Amino acid sequence: MSYHHNCCSDYDSQSPSSHLQTDLPTVYSQPSIPSLPSLNSNPGHHQDILPATRHQCLATLKGHTSYISSLNLAGKFLYSGSDKEIRLWKGSSFDSETDHENLSNNVVAVGKGKVKSLVVLEDKLFSAHQDHKIRVWKINNQESGQQKYTRLATLPTLSDRAFKSFLPKNQVQIRRHKTCTWVRHVDTVSALALSSDESLLYSVSWDRTIKIWRTNNFKCLESVANAHDDAINAVALSGDESVYTGSADKNIKVWRKSSKESKHSLVATLQKHNSGINALALSTDGSVLYSGACDRSIVVWEKDGGGDMVAVGALRGHSQSILCLAAVSDLVFSGSADNTIRIWRGAGRSYSCLAVLEGHTGPVKCLTATIVHYSTTDASYLLYSGSLDCDIRVWQINVPLL
Repeated sequence: MSYHHNCCSDYDSQSPSSHLQTDLPTVYSQPSIPSLPSLNSNPGHHQDILPATRHQCLATLKGHTSYISSLNLAGKFLYSGSDKEIRLWKGSSFDSETDHENLSNNVVAVGKGKVKSLVVLEDKLFSAHQDHKIRVWKINNQESGQQKYTRLATLPTLSDRAFKSFLPKNQVQIRRHKTCTWVRHVDTVSALALSSDESLLYSVSWDRTIKIWRTNNFKCLESVANAHDDAINAVALSGDESVYTGSADKNIKVWRKSSKESKHSLVATLQKHNSGINALALSTDGSVLYSGACDRSIVVWEKDGGGDMVAVGALRGHSQSILCLAAVSDLVFSGSADNTIRIWRGAGRSYSCLAVLEGHTGPVKCLTATIVHYSTTDASYLLYSGSLDCDIRVWQINVPLL
């Protein structure tokens, strides 16, 4: 088996066994989707942006020497991943454009390969890496108020690999004359997601597989082989335990485990994009799915009367590939290879671009956001963006309610 990555945000021109891999986004984009109507009018013009939305950059967090590849917000702490290292930023550092040299010691963990995804669960931090592994870090709170991080496990664990290796049925063919146990990823682990009850961790990889891990003992419970025809770049889970995966093969697949089955099965394939899919995000109630791709469009999918996702249209305005998405409350944030972030609000067949955030000098690779204030008249959000310019920007956004 060989692996081909037809993907513009996480492109790898080498084979999975090569040590010369790169996942730097290319800056070209493919044509937008002609078959889907635009949900926003005049998407490429600034006059379509509602002036009532206010935004400002509160801080620029510096310290990473390699581009930011992942972000995760856990309470008052922001975790960021880049090449091999994970950094921790405390809420006090977001307040203003200050000198952040005193934060140069905020590296809390060092692994191998770029940190592609981060998930926090109580006192554990899970990190997905380009070296094909998932690492688990124990968060130890000190009496001084500081936190100490120690490596708790590397997935798959040695005991899991050893136990599975004894039986031939647990071996899978990965290349000619080479096999390994099915619990192992054999290429970059691109994204992680937790089940709604937090008992399961889902991982997707450029090796085209989906793996499900138990969070309390780190055992690999299931592996969906050949889930896609190309690298899997994104995963999103809804409250009904539907699993959405987005791939460089241009498809989104929907997976579900019925009450009678112990394994996940494919229930739908969503096809509208005409290029590799880089990002997925779900609305809070799981009724709307957003997908971003190299075709510069964000496709909006909504559940129909039968509970199936159908494409209702596309959000257009970015001039290059969509690299990341985040959905909070009734807002959707999109980051692009055009160095900008767009803020969208709407429902059904009508969306508006509320603002275009400019300031990064490189493609925007990852986003995370939270709502900090909500009233009958307005809402306030904090948005964190990581870029190939090696900076993290903290944005405050105030949106009037209609």
